[in-house]
This record gives sequence, structure tokens and C-alpha cells, in this order.
Amino acid sequence: MNILFTVCGREGSKGVKNKNIRKFLGVPLFEYTLSSINLYKDRNSQKIQNIHTAISTDSREFIEMISARKSNEFHIINRNTDLAEDNTPKMYAIKDALEKSEIISSLRYDIIVDLDITSPIRTITDIENAVNKSVQSNDYDVVFSVTDARRNPYFNMVIEEDKYVKKVLESNYTARQQAPVMYDMNASIYAYKREFLLSEVKSPLEGKAGMIEMLDTGIIDIDSDNDFNLMEVIADWIMENKEEYFYLGKIKGNI
Repeated sequence: MNILFTVCGREGSKGVKNKNIRKFLGVPLFEYTLSSINLYKDRNSQKIQNIHTAISTDSREFIEMISARKSNEFHIINRNTDLAEDNTPKMYAIKDALEKSEIISSLRYDIIVDLDITSPIRTITDIENAVNKSVQSNDYDVVFSVTDARRNPYFNMVIEEDKYVKKVLESNYTARQQAPVMYDMNASIYAYKREFLLSEVKSPLEGKAGMIEMLDTGIIDIDSDNDFNLMEVIADWIMENKEEYFYLGKIKGNI
């Protein structure tokens, strides 16, 4: 079993400038993801033959910060500009990282695990759950992380059409508990099978997908400075009060 972790951080960011390398609770945001991967390696190196990490970026500043670590724990994939545009599917960048990584390492990876830099509040168990579910079942092309949805299109999500507001999906449900259970894709963890990732797909939802659940309050889409600041408040509390996240809190003092 060979696993490739991918960490993608492009230079452009419309909502929060340079958010991938911006300091988060005093530490560059990407450090939390790299530390998660290293801890996963420590816990699973006896069971998995090869665990490698590829960092895909077009950001010169990001490359300089990564290179300053002087570590052989990862290799850098210089992403082409056509894979770093606003409308480029992220799966294209991950596929590019896989193809180049297999040339660099002379290995064929079985599972490719993408960890999103802007969703740093994850546990090692979350990562293990995604990988294990992917490995243990041939049915899934991809396994990704989700959280319980706080809104439900059958009950309390609405759209506006012809000046009037109505439920997204028509139903007779009078309580949210009656409606089908919904989940939010939180974009934190994706475990892809190699063959699926190398096919001509743009979205993980084009394949047979499985899911693992994560702590719902641990993820906020960072699309603005306000999101970034709010995420710091939530993350600081989680790191101090939930044991499975203590390792993230230690990063602040070790780096």
C-alpha cells in the first residue's frame, strides 16, 4: 500500500489574500496540515509501506517558506498557471501532483489523500477513518469528510423565484427531524482511488462516493477576513478543550 498526501495552495485568493500562508493563531496556516500528515505517518508507518507528501503550488512565497524547513518529508510540485485559475477544478491540480509524484518517487500510489489547508481543524482519527474506509471497500472511488448540515432543503432552506420565496425542495415536513438527514461537504479530507483520479472527472461527486463524519463546529469555509478571524476563535477553543485536538495546540509552541 502506497499513499500520497496532497496539499494544494495556489497563490490567488479573492476573499482572503494569501490565506494559505497567512498566520493562524501565530503559525502559518499550512503548518497545521503538514503536522497532521506527519503524525499520521508516525502512527501508521508500520502498516503502510510508503506514505509520501506532495505540495502543489504556484506561489513563490509559499515555496520559499516550505523550502526553509530544509526537510525531506515532502516534495514540491510547481503548479502550472493553467491549473491555478479561479475556475480550475481542484481535482486537476491533485491529478497533476499525482502524475509528477509518481515520476519523482518511481512508485504507483494506491490512495491519494488531499487535505485542504484552509480546514486545519481535523483529528488524526478523521484522516485514518477516511483512508481506512477507502482501503477496505472496492465500491468507493472517493471517500470524503462531511459534517451534519444545520439547514435542510426539505425544511428550512429557501430560494427566490418570481419575487416569491419557497423551499428548495417541496415537502410536507413540519419539523426538521422529519426530513431526510442532510450533510455538508466540509472540503477537509478526500481519499481518492488512483484510477478514479486519473480518469476524466472534475468533481468527486462524479464517482461512487463514501463519507466519514467530522466535528461540525470545526470547519468554516474561509472566504473572508471575518471567516478567518472567527475560525481562529473556534480553533483556539477546540485546541484547548477537546483532547483529540491537543496536538494542534502544541504546534503553536513548537514552531
